[in-house]
Amino acid sequence: MKDNKNEVDVLDELNKGACMGRDAIHFILDKVSDSGLRDELNIQYNKYKEITDEIAKLYPEYSKKEPHETNSMNKVMTWFGIEMNTMLDKSTSKIAELLLQGTNMGIIEGRKLLNNNNTEEDVNKLIQKYVDMQEDAVENLKKFL
Repeated sequence: MKDNKNEVDVLDELNKGACMGRDAIHFILDKVSDSGLRDELNIQYNKYKEITDEIAKLYPEYSKKEPHETNSMNKVMTWFGIEMNTMLDKSTSKIAELLLQGTNMGIIEGRKLLNNNNTEEDVNKLIQKYVDMQEDAVENLKKFL
């Protein structure tokens, strides 16, 4: 096992972001009436799952613990935010807007991880994959505004 706290911290942040993306999609999916948006969200959900699976495989190289996920309070806040923001407007455009806001936050965090950390190549590739996936998601979600 490699001993590098930096990699563990980065993988934890990446995992939290991917879990937050999955949670948001899970919470909002029942509000989506547009089949195209529903299909896109299912694709995104699976990509987030793929990222978390890759983190789970890589994590034991750096730590004996499990990767950190979003805590219960963050999950509740995500759910509550979605409920409040879709209470009066469940349009496809509104849902795409909410998801774009969250995805953009994920891109910012991912870019910070890329720019501010000197990580091992395997971790760096995973961060880049995460950022690329989210940037693709932004382009796909724009179609639903």
